[in-house]
Amino acid sequence: MKVVHRDLARLAVASLAILSACALQPPAWRSAALTVSAKDDDGSAVQLVGKVCRPAADAKSPVVIINHGSPPSARQRLTEAMAACDDEALTWFLSRGFVVVQVLRRGYGESGGTWAEDYGRCSNPDFVTAGLETASDIDAAVKAATALPYVDPSHVVVLGQSAGAWGTLAYGSLGPSGVAALVAVAPGRGGHRSDIPNRNCNPEHLVAAAGRFGSTSPMEVLWLNTRNDRYFAPKLVLNMQQAFTRAGGKVTVVNLGSYDDDGHQIFFGDGGSAMWGPVVAAYLTQKHVPMALPGPEVR
Repeated sequence: MKVVHRDLARLAVASLAILSACALQPPAWRSAALTVSAKDDDGSAVQLVGKVCRPAADAKSPVVIINHGSPPSARQRLTEAMAACDDEALTWFLSRGFVVVQVLRRGYGESGGTWAEDYGRCSNPDFVTAGLETASDIDAAVKAATALPYVDPSHVVVLGQSAGAWGTLAYGSLGPSGVAALVAVAPGRGGHRSDIPNRNCNPEHLVAAAGRFGSTSPMEVLWLNTRNDRYFAPKLVLNMQQAFTRAGGKVTVVNLGSYDDDGHQIFFGDGGSAMWGPVVAAYLTQKHVPMALPGPEVR
């Protein structure tokens, strides 16, 4: 029994030493709140709530602005929150030396302003205006991000998922200057209507709106989709991509295959970065965006 007690004592001392060492180590990523100035529908000033996650080093770094989707109900929009710095998708970028910026758009979560991304009636949806409203807030986020002293404004990546990706297409159609790369993961609006998989709100309008964005977009977009997206089925996605390119838009399309039970969730989903990460890394390298080598502890 005495031997057991001594072993337990040694284990306790060793555990305390490990915990003390961990407590002395700085966190892998630093986090800070970010307030973004934007304009509401009536032109009045509103404040958007944002968050910055960044590596421990103080050197100027490339930045990725990650733009969230749009939940189907007003109640869910009011509880929209930003991903934690240790979220898999964020750590993929952080481990490669990026500053990561997230901003809740107007009408989402704690951000001020009126929700401006409503596309109207399903019988006659205005997906163009909805996308441009998203793009307006993305533009405000980009301006706030590039003003940060530790951000390299010559290496800006704008990435969106779902409605945020639709807004990324719209943002690209405005010909933004100083942006190195655009990445759209499962872009679209009006999907999963009435909570039914692949039931879409007037998909012909969505295809036409994609063409509208492509007609004025000078930048190439990396467009990522999956085989089992429950919001936007492969045939609809293909029609959107073809409309975008036929109108003059430039796009690199990559189908990532099937992910879990709904490919629409691949960007923030567990293990998703193993599928989209290599594609994004290759694309950013092609666009001359510098990336650090990730450490072995990164998922």
